[in-house]
Amino acid sequence: MSITGTLIIQMIVFLALVGFTMKFVWPPIASALDERAAKIADGLAAADKAKSELSAANQKVEAELAKSRNETAQRLADAERRAQAIIEEAKTRATEEGNKIVAAARIEADQQAVKAREALREQVAALAVKGAEQILRKEVNAGVHADLLGRLKAEL
Repeated sequence: MSITGTLIIQMIVFLALVGFTMKFVWPPIASALDERAAKIADGLAAADKAKSELSAANQKVEAELAKSRNETAQRLADAERRAQAIIEEAKTRATEEGNKIVAAARIEADQQAVKAREALREQVAALAVKGAEQILRKEVNAGVHADLLGRLKAEL
């Protein structure tokens, strides 16, 4: 066999191998590569979608946090205003109660002063009667001179 015959046979075998490979081996490999490329593309698309959803979720969370911070600040401000109002109301009540106590004490002091004046008038009248009795050196009847003693009390 000559080299040309061997070369021709090798070319025929090679072409048969290429044809067999193109017909039976290459399509499953190509379809597997296409499936793999499609899966990778789907995975990348899903990753991009998940990334955008994560970004949207983060923005939503930030918005909710800001909203809750604002609500908390508002509630704290309301509570502080309410506390100030309660304190002011308590101060007002305390002032009113203090004024009532002072007024009641003044009324009681005035009543005690009136009672003390009456007691003092009684004592002065008794002293006046004793003094007049000693001056006159005779007994003065208080029942008889009640009108005189009443006028003396009124003048005191």
